[in-house]
Amino acid sequence: MLTLAQINAAGRDEFVAALEGTYEHSPWVAEAAFALRPASGFASLAALKHALVLAVRQAGRARQLALIRAHPELTGKAKVGLPLTAESAHEQGRAGLADCTQAEFEQLQQLNADYNAKFGWPFILAVRGPRGLGLTRTEIIASFARRLAGHPDFEFAEALRNIHRIAEIRLNDKFDFTPLQGQQVWDWAEALAMHSDPGFREHGQLTVTYLTPAHQAVARQLQGWMREGGFDEVGIDAVGNVVGVYHGSDAAAPRLLTGSHYDTVRNGGKYDGRLGILVPMAVVRALHQAGRRLPFGIEVVGFAEEEGQRFPTTFLGSAALTGGFDPAWLDSSDAEGTTLRQAMQQAGLPSELQSIAALARDPARYRGFVEVHIEQGPVLYELDLPLGVVSSINGSLRYRAEVIGVASHAGTTPMDRRRDAACAVAELALFVEQRAGAVADVVGTVGMLEVPAGSINIVPGRCRFSLDLRATTDAARDALAADVRAELQRICRVRGLDYSLQLISSAPAAPCAPDWQARWEAAVLALGLPLQRLPSGAGHDAMKLHERLPQAMLFVRGGNAGISHNPLESITADDAELCVAAFRHLVEGLAQR
Repeated sequence: MLTLAQINAAGRDEFVAALEGTYEHSPWVAEAAFALRPASGFASLAALKHALVLAVRQAGRARQLALIRAHPELTGKAKVGLPLTAESAHEQGRAGLADCTQAEFEQLQQLNADYNAKFGWPFILAVRGPRGLGLTRTEIIASFARRLAGHPDFEFAEALRNIHRIAEIRLNDKFDFTPLQGQQVWDWAEALAMHSDPGFREHGQLTVTYLTPAHQAVARQLQGWMREGGFDEVGIDAVGNVVGVYHGSDAAAPRLLTGSHYDTVRNGGKYDGRLGILVPMAVVRALHQAGRRLPFGIEVVGFAEEEGQRFPTTFLGSAALTGGFDPAWLDSSDAEGTTLRQAMQQAGLPSELQSIAALARDPARYRGFVEVHIEQGPVLYELDLPLGVVSSINGSLRYRAEVIGVASHAGTTPMDRRRDAACAVAELALFVEQRAGAVADVVGTVGMLEVPAGSINIVPGRCRFSLDLRATTDAARDALAADVRAELQRICRVRGLDYSLQLISSAPAAPCAPDWQARWEAAVLALGLPLQRLPSGAGHDAMKLHERLPQAMLFVRGGNAGISHNPLESITADDAELCVAAFRHLVEGLAQR
C-alpha cells in the first residue's frame, strides 16, 4: 500500500515506479507529475490526481494521442498493439467483458471497428464506472453506441477524461483508499431514483413531481435516513419540505441552514437538487457516529418543489421558508385538473395559509444558507476539476413573443416582397447569440419556435418564440434585454412586420455573499485542489434564500459533458467524497469562529 508520505519523499525514479500502471504503458505521465510536485509535497491524494491530470493536459496532442492508443480495445479477447496490462485485464474481467456472449462479442467487435475507422483511436471507457464497482455489459455497449455518434474533438477529450477516471480508480487501489462517504451519497441517490411517477417508471425514467405517490415515497425515505443518521428532529412541514435538525452544543446559537430540492424534471437525472440534501446528511451522519456536536446546529431541508413540473409554480418549497409563498398557488391546477390545495389535502398537509406562513424563517436564528449542487454545465468537466465555487446565480428575464407578417404563396411571392415572420425571428435569434456571446457570463436563448399552420409551400405569416435572457448581474441582464427589444423593433420595422412581446417571469441575480463564498474557497483549497470560480446559469433554491440570508454554493462536476435534466446526468463517488469533505471543512471552520 502506498502512502502520501512515501510519494512526497520519493525521488523521481521511485515516484515513477510507485505509480507504474496508473496510466497504461505511459510512465511519462508520472514523470511529468513529479515535476509538478510542490516543495511541500502533495497536500492530498486529490492533489496528486490533479497533478497527473495536469501533466496530460500540458503534454500536447501527439503525446495525448499516444496515451489513448496505448489502451486496448474493449473485451479481453480483443488485444491490439500492446498486451493487456494486469490492471486492464482485471478491470475488463470485473465488467464481464471476458465472458461476452457470441452476439455481444460480435457487436463489440463491430463497434470497435466502426469507432476506430471514424476516430483513429480505440474507444476508451472507465468500465469500473462512477462508483467503482463496474458497469454492466449492457451499459458499456450503450455508452459505446452513443459515443460513436460524437464529434472527433469531443471524443478525443472524452477518451482522456475516461483515462483519468481509470487512473483515479487505480490510484485508489494503490493507496487502499475507498471513498466511503461518497459511495454512501451515490447509493442514496440510486435508492431515491427507484421512485418515479406512473407513465415514466414503467420506461425506466426518473420523474418525481410535487406530492405524487413517488414524491411522498422519496420524502419518507429521506426522513428514514435522517433518523438513522442521528438527526435530532425530523419531519415534513406544511408544504412537504423534509426538515432535519442536528442540534449543536449551544441550543441558542444560530443554525447553519442548507439543503436543496428532491423533486425532478420529467425524465431527469439522479443528482440535480438531491445531491444538496444527501451531502450534508452524510456530514451529520459522520458527526453523530463520532459523538460530536458543533457549537451550532445544522438544519437540512429537502425542498419539496423547485422545478415547476406539476403545477405552475417554482421554488414552492424554498419560497415558504422566505415568506414568499403565493396564496394564488393554492387554486392553480395540474394537467388533470387537481388543484394544489387538493393535492396537499390528499397528501395530509394542512393546505391553509396560516400553517404555510408559519414556515417563514427568522434570519436572526440562522448564520446563513449554503447549497451543494451538480454544476449542470460543462465548465468543470472540461477543466477536469471536481469542484467549483459559485460566484453568483444568474438573474433572468423570460418572454413569450410573436412576430406577425403575411402568409403568402411560396412559389409566387418574390423574395423582395415577402413579409416572412420566421426569417425575422431567425435574424433575431442570431442577434441574441452574438450579443450575449460578446459579454462574459451573459447568455441568451431562443428556445421555442413555432410557425402556426405552417406549410412547406407557404411563406410564414406568424412565428411564435420564447426568449430566455440571463446574466450574473441585473444590470447586465437588463442591458441585454434592452438591446434585444431594440433589435426586434428594428427588424420588424425594416421587414414591415408587427410583433408582440410579453414578459412572463423575472428573477433577480443572487450574488453569493463574499464571506460565505470565501469559506467554500478555503474548503476547496484545503483539499489540495485549484480554485475555480464560476457563475450559475441555472436557478437554485439558494436564490430564494438569498432574499433573507447570506448564501453561497459549491458545484461538483457532472459526467457526460456536464449534462443535466437528462438520464445521463452523472457524478462519481470520488467527486461526491470531495463534496462531503468540503462541506465538513466549511462547518469545522465555522465551529472555530
